[in-house]
Amino acid sequence: MLTIQKKLLLTIVMLLAQTILLWGQDISVEQNWKQIPVLKFKSFTPIVQFKVHANQEYDIKKVLVEFDGTSNIRDIDSVFLLNMGQDSTWQTNKGKLVEQHTPTNEQVVFTFSTPQPTANNYFIIAVKLRDDAPLDHFISAGIRQVTFSEAKSLSLSIDPKRLKQRIGVALRKGGDDSVVRYRIPGLARTNNNTLLAIYDIRRNSHRDLQGDIDIGVSRSTNGGNTWEPMRVGLDMGEYGGLPQKYNGVSDACILVDKNSNSIFLAGCWMHGVNDEKTGSTVTGLTENSTVWNHQWRNNGSLQGFDIAKTSQFIIAKSTDDGKTWGEAINITKQIKNHEWYLFAPAPGSGITLNNGTLVFPTQGKDKGQIPFSNITYSNDGGQTWQASKPSYVNTTENMIVQLSDGSIMQNMRDNRNAKNKSDSNGRAIFITKDMGDLWVKHPTHHKALIEPVCMGSLYKHTYVDVNGKEKSILLFSNPNSKYQRELLTIKISFDEGNTWPEKHWLLLDELGLKGGYSSLTSINNNTIGILYEGSQAQMTFERIRLDDLGVTDAQAPHSSSLKKYNYE
Repeated sequence: MLTIQKKLLLTIVMLLAQTILLWGQDISVEQNWKQIPVLKFKSFTPIVQFKVHANQEYDIKKVLVEFDGTSNIRDIDSVFLLNMGQDSTWQTNKGKLVEQHTPTNEQVVFTFSTPQPTANNYFIIAVKLRDDAPLDHFISAGIRQVTFSEAKSLSLSIDPKRLKQRIGVALRKGGDDSVVRYRIPGLARTNNNTLLAIYDIRRNSHRDLQGDIDIGVSRSTNGGNTWEPMRVGLDMGEYGGLPQKYNGVSDACILVDKNSNSIFLAGCWMHGVNDEKTGSTVTGLTENSTVWNHQWRNNGSLQGFDIAKTSQFIIAKSTDDGKTWGEAINITKQIKNHEWYLFAPAPGSGITLNNGTLVFPTQGKDKGQIPFSNITYSNDGGQTWQASKPSYVNTTENMIVQLSDGSIMQNMRDNRNAKNKSDSNGRAIFITKDMGDLWVKHPTHHKALIEPVCMGSLYKHTYVDVNGKEKSILLFSNPNSKYQRELLTIKISFDEGNTWPEKHWLLLDELGLKGGYSSLTSINNNTIGILYEGSQAQMTFERIRLDDLGVTDAQAPHSSSLKKYNYE
């Protein structure tokens, strides 16, 4: 069976890359596409690249672009032609604007007002979407004709099966609200059907803790089409007299209690900084101090409970559907083993078990400073918490689901995969039936889901089929590569994680990813949502219909039979 990477290559070679020659190999034009989302609330997104190769210089006079595969041309506010020069990447910020148009029909003509040397130049067609463009629409376009000086033209054939790009949302971009970097997504749907997106607000730097980092929250009450202004859910301010850059909070995890109005937001808080060589607490820190250390390395977090020495596990709660958040509560002493060097939430989302137990995926470093994964749970609605035994070692970020027999499946980022690119490269997967006292390897452990060592999302979606029967599927998303963070892909399992059929894989973003983390949730009966660190925005949101994943038996939303599942 062909891998998704090989399929992608064959698609590009056989269907997409098209070259037309003129004047005895003197000049050629090649166009190609990339599977990336086209995002609302962004200046523009690339949709087609074309390269002009010439043995000598010619002038381009006109470029004809057709949008006949686009769902609705009215979704597009503006179309741009960018001259990328010798840059073959899809980084449009490096391009020079040639011309801009507002489309009135499915053909857009760019006319060059000044001569453009065409010897081995790259060009990109990009679009800006209207704010009300529906998220179930597609953009599809291609170069139909390029006219050169002396009216010499190259006409390009466009395959009717050419690439379609999904419309998504640029939820957070670098520079929004004067923030340098947004990272570490989490996504959940509340009991009121509100979507809550969480993420690191890395105000002054791209780096991990320690730094001026808070946890942001974005709300959507219309299924992700639009989002309210950013709120702050976790912010330790200038605690202990130290500036905010030495009171950072990161790696948040959100958990919706399905049986109450409580929503919990957990984060890893670092107060001050330890010397990377000695582990001693650095004193005299001010806003102008430049000392820095990473919480996972170089004595960044130590044994014990002292807030000046070790990472702190904090939780804030909302009881008004994520509009406001209470003061953070520090539960480190409740759940951390004194011998552990670090204990923190695993970013993403937690779950409510069938019996009402609340469960966070968590991670840490044991007494030998070996990373591990486990769970942290509450049997009393979040008043008290306890941590389980480690499920596996040399693993970190993880996500969990409850299977039909009541057991918990944990899917983990495995550090071994940094060097292991063999057939055993794969996510670590364990099962527990007793809240983490005993963990057992799943048959797909290190076999089913490849990774380049990156956070991934595991999610259980329950839906009602056309016959009124309740069904469930598992969804998984991560960079689908052993080598680097690229090819952000959603996979689906119909048998509780035993198999992940390739024909149901859905590639969302094939370019190099700005982090590659992702988080999945349900939106309604036949639609899921994903928030991820993509190539086109630091926080990218997309809606995916189940039939796009090959699930064709889900009832349409708003049916009366869906009320008990809160899917209206």
